[in-house]
Amino acid sequence: MQIGLIRHGETSWNAVKRIQGQTDIPLNETGIKQAKQLASRLKQELEQQRWDYLMTSDLQRAMVTGQYIADELNVMLLAPDTRLRERYFGQIEGTTLEERIERWGESWKGLDLGAETDEAMRQRGVELLNELYAMYPDKHILCVTHGSFIAELLLELFPELEDKQIGNLSYSILKRDEKGWQLLLHNCTKHLDSNLCL
Repeated sequence: MQIGLIRHGETSWNAVKRIQGQTDIPLNETGIKQAKQLASRLKQELEQQRWDYLMTSDLQRAMVTGQYIADELNVMLLAPDTRLRERYFGQIEGTTLEERIERWGESWKGLDLGAETDEAMRQRGVELLNELYAMYPDKHILCVTHGSFIAELLLELFPELEDKQIGNLSYSILKRDEKGWQLLLHNCTKHLDSNLCL
């Protein structure tokens, strides 16, 4: 089995670095363009990398990104899954860094402001992956989800991985076999610019 992890396209809140969390913000024009760019890349790579299904979180920025990709690749959409949602960020949802510092001070990250814990988010991600492997052990599934979710899931599976920002429309590939999970591609955005994949 292979799992493709895709972060949704840009939204107006992404553009101004406003934390979205589970607030349901739509893609902006740039986000739609990004979704089409990745869809085009994946179509060009079909001979090397096929996908059987695509699923998304139930937030519209992921669902719309996924629809563009599914249409281009002609793959079946599975039902959206709430376990692919972004972290719930509690009181900081809808704020910029400047607003957080103004409201809670420079040490805001150390406060309990109602955000979902790393452990809870990782647990729901691993639960979903295990369920997909049990149901579709020989299939390849694209999952359109969210940046913090992808980052934490990858750190859970690969603790030695460098923790870095997951870009809009980044693309990572996991492979599962009897030995466990392997990371084949990490946080690649070459379809958006000239950066090489790592």
